[in-house]
Amino acid sequence: MNNPTSTTGAETVGVKLRIPYALPLIEDREIKEVIDTLQSNWLSRGPKTLEFERKFAASVNSPHAIGLNSCTAGLHLALLAYGVGPGDEVITTPYTFIATVNTIIHCGGTPVFVDIDPITMNINADLLEQAVTSRTKAIIPVHFAGLPCEMDKIQQIAERYQLKIIEDAAHAVHTEYKGRKIGSIGDVTCFSFYATKNLTTGEGGMVTSKDEEIADRIRVLSLHGMDKNAWNRYSEKGSWYYEVQEPGFKYNMTDMQAALGLVQLGKLAYMQELRELYAAMYNSAFSRNEALILPADSSEHRHAWHLYVIRLKEELLNISRAEMIEQLQEAGIGTSVHFIPVPHHPYYRRLGFAMEDYPETKRAYEAAISLPLYPGMAVEEVNYVIFHVTRLLAAHRR
Repeated sequence: MNNPTSTTGAETVGVKLRIPYALPLIEDREIKEVIDTLQSNWLSRGPKTLEFERKFAASVNSPHAIGLNSCTAGLHLALLAYGVGPGDEVITTPYTFIATVNTIIHCGGTPVFVDIDPITMNINADLLEQAVTSRTKAIIPVHFAGLPCEMDKIQQIAERYQLKIIEDAAHAVHTEYKGRKIGSIGDVTCFSFYATKNLTTGEGGMVTSKDEEIADRIRVLSLHGMDKNAWNRYSEKGSWYYEVQEPGFKYNMTDMQAALGLVQLGKLAYMQELRELYAAMYNSAFSRNEALILPADSSEHRHAWHLYVIRLKEELLNISRAEMIEQLQEAGIGTSVHFIPVPHHPYYRRLGFAMEDYPETKRAYEAAISLPLYPGMAVEEVNYVIFHVTRLLAAHRR
């Protein structure tokens, strides 16, 4: 298992490191578990997937979990399970990965955007109610970077107008809201296990729900619409006979993915400790830098620290966000930008959405840089990032 070193930034000043933006922490145990799965000859959905579903459900205090091939699939199936279709509106944030909103379009629904809170970068719950109409059917809050949305306010509005809450928790494995684990709060919660996520299965996702009927429907829809036990028809106890309940999709998780997930889940607490350590190092180093806005945090919640997003105060700098990214790249530091907002994309502009209608989203996007933050980093590498970010900010102060 990765052991962080304890070098200081000064020791790396004259050394050029290469630090990718993100890497999964894959070790011998994951490799062994996948090999065992290959040797078992059960490669698609099977006993490993069932075990992973059961253990993941327990880890987030949810009675039901369904393993899928992506968080996107989870969002799509959750919307379908609640009957979202043409004429229905779904409220969400414009500051999210495009998959959140594409799934609304796939169902024939209409996305309605509510601007973000300028501090948390999550959907602004205080603006949410004014977006509700007689056609609103659901709310998709997105827990940006691993910081939970204001779920109490969102739940109150959902109850008042009889709306469903489908949480996009792609960033929120291990997140808690006021002591409650994300995965146990909304009607349905959708997690991502993509390669860069806090827990990875390479590609993959999980849906959790308190509602057994909805969970069963999502499970059926995820495997062509076949009855829920059809997956085991090639086992010793399975039957060749199956029935299609409705036209579904091929969205199921495989046992190879679940094999990775089981090991990752077992070491998730350790990996989170490292994320928290590195986020704290960034916070300590950057907290007094007036040219930066740091990520929001709260003692009320547990932040998953999927991302560490700084925002530049360009009015205090003579370097642009693009130039900053380029110069960090020259120093060997990979970065990213989360996110290119949905209204920025040509398809959604053609639908009539405009960045100018969401000023806080526009402002955040134009200033944001995501720094490397993953458990495979060493303290030496975190200090290297800190040194070069600080150096560039000092060199380009107005």
